[in-house]
Amino acid sequence: MKVELRKLSILVFALVFSFGMLAAQGHGQEQSGESTHEGQDGHGPDSDVSHSYCGGHEEDGAYNPVKTVMEHIADANEFHVWKGVHIPLPIFLYAPGHGWTTGLSSMFEHGHTAVDGYVLNHGRVNRVADPAFPKGEVHIDGVLYKTETVMKGEKEEEKDVYYACYQSELYRLDKPSTVDGGFLGGGITSFYDFSITKNVFSMILASLLLVFLFMAVARGYQRNEGKAPSGVQSFMEVFFVFIRDEVTKPMIGEKHYERFQPFIMTLFFFIMFINLMGLVPFFPGGANITGNLAVTFTLAIFTFIVTNLNGKKDYWEHVFWMPGIPAWVKIILTPVEILSLFIKPFSLMIRLFANISAGHIIILSLIGLVFLFGNNGQSVGGAAGGAIVGGLFTAFMNLIELLVALLQAFIFAILSASYIGAAVEEHDHHDAHEGAH
Repeated sequence: MKVELRKLSILVFALVFSFGMLAAQGHGQEQSGESTHEGQDGHGPDSDVSHSYCGGHEEDGAYNPVKTVMEHIADANEFHVWKGVHIPLPIFLYAPGHGWTTGLSSMFEHGHTAVDGYVLNHGRVNRVADPAFPKGEVHIDGVLYKTETVMKGEKEEEKDVYYACYQSELYRLDKPSTVDGGFLGGGITSFYDFSITKNVFSMILASLLLVFLFMAVARGYQRNEGKAPSGVQSFMEVFFVFIRDEVTKPMIGEKHYERFQPFIMTLFFFIMFINLMGLVPFFPGGANITGNLAVTFTLAIFTFIVTNLNGKKDYWEHVFWMPGIPAWVKIILTPVEILSLFIKPFSLMIRLFANISAGHIIILSLIGLVFLFGNNGQSVGGAAGGAIVGGLFTAFMNLIELLVALLQAFIFAILSASYIGAAVEEHDHHDAHEGAH
């Protein structure tokens, strides 16, 4: 509530977003076509596919609920406002041996132009796997989606494959760029995507709005020192007191809670803010930010770092060699305690990701009832019935999601505070344990 609140919160936001801007790339749409890294030339065996299949937009055909929902909750290199209406975002691409490609996502003309071998595939940038594909700007007929059966070991496995259609030829697209370069799954990528995606844009916007909000509150505390709070300070006072009295004090303790108050409040407000922004169905809202494992992973990593960097001697002793416990039991418990150091942030990551993603999937599925009941426009009555049923349930789910947005921010904050509290807690029973031992 002091000026330190503003300084520390701004510092945490800067750290979160400097890491988050890169990490947010790690959840790109799953594409599993075999790339040149696996010995394919990218288009040879598949060039017998008719040119008439290229350039078609799947949204003009049968409604695919699963694919549509997953594409809407995925990150993208542009904001899709309405059919044919997009808001472009900055593109920063790097490929070894080729160099940088920069610009706006509008240069891809929504999947009809390839630039330096890059194409826009359902909102995300992909690279053509075949090095013979022409560089510079070339017109393509679109992106073709296929399901192919490939051999993985001794088993057959169906995989989704995407092709760029250029001059009646199909050129297989490489796997999407991920923050780990494909080492943790998805295959090694041939390029790196440092672009400002819609998730990154929304996080930057949320951080700026919160920084301005916190600065306004800090000025209010300075201006009204010794007086009753007023204006936005009065509104935010409720949240500050709640976090202090119900989260940091009980979980961290009277002695240490003030040191970690800015960090816990930053986590709470940041998660709450981006969750609420995700419920807004139009620009600049609608991004599924905490439904992105890379974002929740980054937040959990910060909790992990703060917790363990501030761990006291007692904390580490209870992890590696618990006092007052027989040695043979310690041999069993110590690996469990060490594993728990990583399970705690992992549970934070998964809990937030799963709850927010589930809410978005349910809402989008309910909206999809309009298309399912309407049989893709063939039944007006069915579409009307789907709109009524889906609309009522969507309104109800939005109210539930509003509660979930606040509740998940609170849960993440209180669990982080409890982990920090356990790390800084000081025990007075060591001498007794050592004497008994």
